[in-house]
Amino acid sequence: MIMLLDFYADWCGPCKAMEPIFAEVEKEYVQKVEFKKIDVEVEGAVASQYGVQGIPTYILVKDGKEVSRKIGAMPKAVLTSWISSNL
Repeated sequence: MIMLLDFYADWCGPCKAMEPIFAEVEKEYVQKVEFKKIDVEVEGAVASQYGVQGIPTYILVKDGKEVSRKIGAMPKAVLTSWISSNL
């Protein structure tokens, strides 16, 4: 199964804007994609491990390896198209 890592922070405006979109998309991809939110303030080591320099950053991981990355807020259609193209 593919995993989508969502690197965010509570103080990040674009991250907050993506929350409802992310919640909708998560429901649509149940059993296909595992969604994991990573607070960069709490899990800075994980953010460093993935080389995250800006938030929000979204990383798709398949078989333990990064397969694609997007940075910044985006419309739902862009997010779903990106996920689907990497399934």
